[in-house]
Amino acid sequence: MKILLVEPAYQNKYPPLGLMKISTFHKMRGDAVTFVKGKNPTYHAQKWDRIYITTLFSFYWKQTIETIKYYSNSVKKKDSIFIGGPMATIMADEIEAELGIKVSRGLLNVAGKLGLKNDHTIDNLIPDYSILDQIEYKYPVNDAYFLYATRGCVNKCPFCAVPTIEPEFVGYIPIKTRIEGIKSLYNEKTNLMLLDNNVLASKQFDTIIDEIKEAGFYKGAKFGKKLRYIDFNQGIDARLLTKEKMARLAEVAIRPLRIAFDNVKFKDIYSQKVRWASEAGITHLSNYILFNFEDTPEDLYERLKINIDLNEECGAKIFSFPMKYVPIKNRDRKFVGAHWTPKYLRGLQCILNATHGVVGPKRHFFETAFGKNYAEFKQILLMPENYILERSRYTDKARNWSEMLSKLSPEAKTNALDIISNQSWKKISDKEIAPGVKKLINLY
Repeated sequence: MKILLVEPAYQNKYPPLGLMKISTFHKMRGDAVTFVKGKNPTYHAQKWDRIYITTLFSFYWKQTIETIKYYSNSVKKKDSIFIGGPMATIMADEIEAELGIKVSRGLLNVAGKLGLKNDHTIDNLIPDYSILDQIEYKYPVNDAYFLYATRGCVNKCPFCAVPTIEPEFVGYIPIKTRIEGIKSLYNEKTNLMLLDNNVLASKQFDTIIDEIKEAGFYKGAKFGKKLRYIDFNQGIDARLLTKEKMARLAEVAIRPLRIAFDNVKFKDIYSQKVRWASEAGITHLSNYILFNFEDTPEDLYERLKINIDLNEECGAKIFSFPMKYVPIKNRDRKFVGAHWTPKYLRGLQCILNATHGVVGPKRHFFETAFGKNYAEFKQILLMPENYILERSRYTDKARNWSEMLSKLSPEAKTNALDIISNQSWKKISDKEIAPGVKKLINLY
């Protein structure tokens, strides 16, 4: 058969493992496989026996649906186009209603999803790295083994898609043999990327650590002149992290150690685990900090500042990555949490644009970008966008803005902040603006 594998042209960090495994499956059958990213007129003009299109996040809905439509007439038979991946599983009904194309839900570990003999084995196959050479796009993370040591998660967090995509927790998947298989087929890789959602929940955690070390990713390991690293990329659950497990993590070339810090109520637990990491000799840390869910801007600021304090206390280097919550079925990123406003979110985005999405470990850097306290942080969020993005250039104008705001009467200030917070510039008229507000609003 003549097979086309398609990944929409969104920007993503990692290659599409599902398509890579489907490629292996079809090549084992003797089929010819082509991989493309985005819309390609040459491949669009051809007729394929089968087309597989992967999906990622729901907020890529428009781009993904357009890509599916683009290739929908490039198959010889209408029922020979297959849609899979995270968004497809989460929004299967919506996609089927929109396109009239049946979706392959979940993992390819159940017989019959693709209508081919042995299709239940696909999820356990070695990914075909060679297809990545067929496209110009270069994934930021590429020189690595991409594997799972576990599947699913024991938690059912309301903001997470994992319970839908991988509903069953599988506590152990051997990785050493897969690493050897990838090495024999596609050369040795420098690093190891484990995509597990909750590796600490595994009862065979010690076995997993042993296999990581046996595969050559022990602490201090090198590949050539390069230090190797292992990354549990989805982060680990601080609530399940014991001192014994921390000691075992310190035996492997983990860099960075990612500990989720999604809720400020876990600050004591989180802080304790960072201290344990430092005591175990793990000083390069990173975390995903969820915001725009049930938190407030003040909660976010406190979590970021806790990391700055811990850096100084422990001699660590913690890099924070604030991650905006969007409901798993939203078709764009415009969702505004109950305690946030459009301007707070946009202001934060302006700060993160300037820092390339990362909150570094240095106090001076943090206080310049986010403020020395929550009151300063809130004021920065409310400033006109240019004042946030180019702080040094607009220092005097930002000071003038602050003075104008402070001089407003309580009623006028409330009026101004309501307009600014909701970014409702086009909905206001002179009649709706309290005295003294118009001059301030004009700065936006």
